[in-house]
Amino acid sequence: MPIEPVNDGDEQANADRTDASPRQWTSKELLAGHTEAIIVHGGEVYRLRCTRNNKLILHK
Repeated sequence: MPIEPVNDGDEQANADRTDASPRQWTSKELLAGHTEAIIVHGGEVYRLRCTRNNKLILHK
């Protein structure tokens, strides 16, 4: 399944979505072979990291 952007910074466009079902990705899709992914939400930067113990941690 290809990764599609959910929040591209256009809050009004995202608020207008009528699809009630949440989008779903695997961590493998999000991380794409890396141990860390950057997520931008509401102008803030978050880091999604996979640890050596295969746990996910989200940092602001």
